[in-house]
Amino acid sequence: MSIVQTMSVDGQCEPCNPVTPAVHPAFFFSRGPGTFRVATPMPKGARTRLVTAMTAAGHTTGCIVLRGGNSSERYDTDHEEIFRQESFFQYLFGVAEPDCWGIIELGTGRATLLIPRLKPEYAVWMGDIKSASSFKDRYVVDACGYTDELQSTVSAALGRCADGPVHLLAGVNSDSGNDLSKVLPATEGVPPGALVDSSHLYNVLAECRVIKSPDEIELMRYVSWVSSAAHASVMRDVRPGMMEYQLEALFLFHCAYHGGCRHAAYTCICACGPNAAVLHYGHAGAPNDRQLQGTDMALLDMGAEYYCYCADITCSYPVGGAFTPDQRMVFETVLECQKQILAAMKPGVLWGDMHRLMWRVTLTRLKEFGLLVGDVSEMLEANLGFVFTPHGLGHLIGIDTHDCGGYLPNTPPRSSVPGLSKLRTARVLQAGMALTVEPGCYFIDAQLDPALADPQTARFLVPAALERFRGFGGVRLEDVVVVTDTGVDNLTLCPRTVSEVESVMRGGEWPPPTDAAPWLHRRWSTLDKASGTMVRDDRVRIEAAEFVTDADF
Repeated sequence: MSIVQTMSVDGQCEPCNPVTPAVHPAFFFSRGPGTFRVATPMPKGARTRLVTAMTAAGHTTGCIVLRGGNSSERYDTDHEEIFRQESFFQYLFGVAEPDCWGIIELGTGRATLLIPRLKPEYAVWMGDIKSASSFKDRYVVDACGYTDELQSTVSAALGRCADGPVHLLAGVNSDSGNDLSKVLPATEGVPPGALVDSSHLYNVLAECRVIKSPDEIELMRYVSWVSSAAHASVMRDVRPGMMEYQLEALFLFHCAYHGGCRHAAYTCICACGPNAAVLHYGHAGAPNDRQLQGTDMALLDMGAEYYCYCADITCSYPVGGAFTPDQRMVFETVLECQKQILAAMKPGVLWGDMHRLMWRVTLTRLKEFGLLVGDVSEMLEANLGFVFTPHGLGHLIGIDTHDCGGYLPNTPPRSSVPGLSKLRTARVLQAGMALTVEPGCYFIDAQLDPALADPQTARFLVPAALERFRGFGGVRLEDVVVVTDTGVDNLTLCPRTVSEVESVMRGGEWPPPTDAAPWLHRRWSTLDKASGTMVRDDRVRIEAAEFVTDADF
């Protein structure tokens, strides 16, 4: 009998039936009972896809040498930072420990992991010293040795690969502008006299990460489920008088305690009132430290991470528990953007067109409610949408929150148009892509003041109407979605409509007994505690099933 773990909005995880001991098949990764089980060695499949892609690109000889993430200490102290693996290394080897190297031989796909040779006193301070053979078995590689044998091991690999080049990662991340070959150089792994090719691996490997495997999608479904339940729990608990950092603490607790997520995907943004107009609020200079007022809108952008895979979810709602007319107008403007974009997304669609659709919907709604005047097409030509939404519609997501592959040599280039230039990708949508869809509408003084001073945009603005939104902040709704053959699979299961939000804030049930917004394409799922897999949540009835596609697990 299947035992399904349910996660209610108050943050309690309870089995639907008593858990009885059972024998389960071996699994590759888990954080323990009640958490998701990565049943198959996902990195092995990723290595196979990479070798196939390199071969297709004409690179059939030599070996790939990768350097894992380094252990680090805080400045000049001996305080050890919690380690998180470098993302490319995680994708291809899935190793939790720092200071490792990996070798993949082209042609055969043979994988070798190299680990540090630890001193005996490590066992006193850090625990048992694991053998190389145990690492080989745990991470499902063909061989495992030690990093003090790095160059000789690479030389031996080259001897089995027709003496081709050593392929190294070198390429600029289009989100950060950083080059991994400078941040984490791997040249010490190149034996003397060996040929080096650092021109091709990055683009091929980044492209591999863009399209998610079915196993990756199910893992992301889990971390989005955990994050969604945590968001709903915070939504239910929020009260005037609380501090923003208390909302952050509740979210992080829920994800760690109930979901096994030790890491957050990024710094939590708990922006309330005027702080919601600060797009990346929550940093050290603005550390989620405002006291919530009953008239505030809360904008909470928070996501968990599990096995290094990320969720990135934003909820917006009134701290007082019920929307005022102005709050509802802005909220439903953003929700309408979400609705139309999710309906339009499918393979072959340009992401830039989805961003323009967000601007068109936003400007149309603001005109309907008297904040703007004039022709919406002319507003778009004047780039007025950038005034109210100065960030991109969304981004690729996976092992990184802003996942790699947004701009590669064979993809559409970054636009120079203000606003469109903020898009983290301009790609054509493909089945298997995972992206965030995060429309927003903000009232930012640093945007409004120049727009009011510029005749090209001022002619559309109604200053008296806009004045009452000074200090309002903004609204953002952000979902993690996967592009399917026919549309999208929405992994985010948060309260989204006005009635859903207000119901949860009154203490109502979540997930709801009925999904009254099938146009959000939410695939209702939950964790089966016995198997550690995600399964359909049959407690939620879909009001209009014809809206839902690709619905079978």
